[in-house]
Amino acid sequence: MGLSARGGAAVEGGGAVLAVDAGNSKTDVLLAGVDGEILGTARGPGFRPAPARPDAAGEAVAELAGPVRAALAAAPPGVDVVHVAACLANADLPREERALGAAVAAAGWARTAEVVNDTFAVLRAGLPDDGSVRHGVAVVCGAGINCVGRAPDGRVHRFPALGRLSGDWGGGAGLAEAALWHAARAVDGRGAPTGLAQALPAHFGLAGMPELIEALHLGELPAERRYELTPVLFAVAAEGDAVAGRLVERQAEEIVAMARVALDRLGLLGTPTPVFLGGGVAAARHPALHERVLRGLAQAAPRAEATVVEVPPVLGAALLALDAADARPGAHALLRRRLGGARGR
Repeated sequence: MGLSARGGAAVEGGGAVLAVDAGNSKTDVLLAGVDGEILGTARGPGFRPAPARPDAAGEAVAELAGPVRAALAAAPPGVDVVHVAACLANADLPREERALGAAVAAAGWARTAEVVNDTFAVLRAGLPDDGSVRHGVAVVCGAGINCVGRAPDGRVHRFPALGRLSGDWGGGAGLAEAALWHAARAVDGRGAPTGLAQALPAHFGLAGMPELIEALHLGELPAERRYELTPVLFAVAAEGDAVAGRLVERQAEEIVAMARVALDRLGLLGTPTPVFLGGGVAAARHPALHERVLRGLAQAAPRAEATVVEVPPVLGAALLALDAADARPGAHALLRRRLGGARGR
């Protein structure tokens, strides 16, 4: 797991919290004492449940049981796990959160449980632990794209984040699909020329787009390998390719639009507000994307301050768990140090 587990066990008789960050590509689980010391970590596969109807939520949560058991196995004897905070990808609607929350509670991993969309993990990881700032917006652009905002009075604005069905565009999966679409049309004559037509198949050691299309269609290349094409898209855009550049520009516009709408709906456009950027695409700081996002935010929301959240998202879930568990003084700061420190910059 890409987490540091340095530090000792929680003090004898102390409680512990369990944090789960389940994204599209991987699941990270962390067990920490209420003093902030890391007790155990584990990693599992991505979390892509079917829509979490009440009758299917238990089956979805069962997919998390393996890495949860692995993390719990590291707990010292007698440690009471008082709370679990699970930040889950694809828990996109409040009713899905409720169904999955009931299933997590029924799993018995802790005395109390909460489930929220994984975007909330980035928001919590970005916010300070002393409560000096309680409001902010988080935009996560990873495999997909999502956004959540919270006002100082606790009001929340969120998006359904169900892909094209709910008006979303981009994220790693969307960018890869768009790059493939333009590359295919460039080769068959329906679209403008683009370096993507050579770069995408070359990434897989294939001769051209016909071979790449065939390999993906027949399953000779697993569908999840399409995510590898997003960095290729950014590299082609950096070389000045017009088609790739327009895709990067549109992704920046989508990130800015989500942040602007969340700020507006919460009445925060005139208030200094942090906007946290997370997810593999946004946090990679691709210059063409990052600079466009900064410029777009400066124009659309001049009082917003963009920050890339570089800590592991599971930290946000763990901080939520410590918030709910009446953690000991200094626990949040210690856990941040154990996981690499900064809130981003």
